[in-house]
Amino acid sequence: MKYGFVIPVYNHGATLESVVKSLLQYDLPIIVVDDGNDEKNKAFINDIAARYPSVTLVVRQKNGGKGAALKDGVVKAYEMGLTHILQIDSDGQHDASRVPYFIEKSKEHPDAVICGCPEYDASAPKHRVYGRKIANAWIHFVTLSKDIVDGMIGFRVYPVDSYMKLINSKIYIDSRMGYDIEILVRLYWRNVSIISEPVKVFYPADGISNFRNVRDNLRIAGAYSRLCLGMFFRFPVLITHKIKKGKAA
Repeated sequence: MKYGFVIPVYNHGATLESVVKSLLQYDLPIIVVDDGNDEKNKAFINDIAARYPSVTLVVRQKNGGKGAALKDGVVKAYEMGLTHILQIDSDGQHDASRVPYFIEKSKEHPDAVICGCPEYDASAPKHRVYGRKIANAWIHFVTLSKDIVDGMIGFRVYPVDSYMKLINSKIYIDSRMGYDIEILVRLYWRNVSIISEPVKVFYPADGISNFRNVRDNLRIAGAYSRLCLGMFFRFPVLITHKIKKGKAA
């Protein structure tokens, strides 16, 4: 089992180095994906890639969104022979001290996605917290379960093989803010177990958010519409899975 990190970067070049530094102690490959950044952010990213030998840089010429960047990072991980990647955001919001626990959990369950479940402090905007509750309620609906505690956090371990099979299936998945939700549900539908574990999430007062209320809420709504439609085709399988799980418990 070979682990590494994938960090999609857009508009967070200034905070990337602190994230990279927090990961160096684990002596694992770090794949940084430049998702079509402007020259200012590119300068930060290129400098970091040049100074840290463990960093492999993937460059997208045009911004395609977090999902597109993550896909390119996972493809690079596959080419490098990695079996699992830990996705972490470049804005420094995630508690990187949880990395060893998540990797150990992944080694215990190598075929599962180990997905973060956010623990907020007082800095978390209330509308974000409430909005996530609504979003996660829809996830529970389309999976007929609460196995996915939170489907929006960008701190999770993926088995590369399962991820690549989903990519190669050519199923359309939103490439932007709906991506984290949609890929997790579609993996769950493919019988990939989702194990949720807590991780602290911080919201710096001067943090830069890439979320655009109208555009990204529409994209998330589109993702849920596709998932609701797909859920009805999978309804018998989901019910059977739920019954089997209940008997096993």
